[in-house]
Amino acid sequence: MRANVAQAAERAKVAAAERAVERCVRPGLRLALGTGSTATAAVRALARRFPEGRFDCVASSRATEETARSVGIRVRPLATKDRFDLMIDGADEVTPRLDLTKGGGGALFREKLLAHLSSELVIVVDDSKLVGALGQRCPIPVEVVPFARPVLERELGAEGYQVRLRVAGDGGPFLTDNGNEILDLVPRRPIDAPGPVERSLRALVGVVEVGLFVGMARRLFVGHADGSVEERAASAAASP
Repeated sequence: MRANVAQAAERAKVAAAERAVERCVRPGLRLALGTGSTATAAVRALARRFPEGRFDCVASSRATEETARSVGIRVRPLATKDRFDLMIDGADEVTPRLDLTKGGGGALFREKLLAHLSSELVIVVDDSKLVGALGQRCPIPVEVVPFARPVLERELGAEGYQVRLRVAGDGGPFLTDNGNEILDLVPRRPIDAPGPVERSLRALVGVVEVGLFVGMARRLFVGHADGSVEERAASAAASP
């Protein structure tokens, strides 16, 4: 049963990634590449559709760099004056307003930086990632400086969050590509107004970045197990 569910989710991701690449990408674009299983599907879809494509690419993680290079897509380090035409990425949760929870792959800081540098953020997901409010199905990742982590655990717990240190496979703290740790926060209830929550979390000394992406995504491609894909655009109304 679990295998069938996983296979259905993978079909949905691949379908959404292929549609996003078909609709949004053309040769010569400056591309920012996200991180995670759906972003990986998008990178592979890029390589299939544009085997000779010459893109100017920067990746949000070492894992994505390795995937891109393995399929013939060249990537380079971030440069001082970089701007990107498009960023393609996945998400852990997406609301009807296209607000996002991201960071399940541990690359939230680099993903948010590249999203800020991109003219358009396109999100690719399977339909299990659709939620009414953020924090409904996934914790909120917060990247923190390791030295400050014990203090932040106490402060965030006092604010009502269930706080979990993300653990790596060896049993030690998971470390981001920036050498930081991640606290996964479970809120008391789903977050209806993610903007103020993001700002309050980022204001804490020792917090590097928060995995709430509010008002950043412009287009969403949702894949379904039957291979169909739904495209949505962000509404004109700003999120609170």
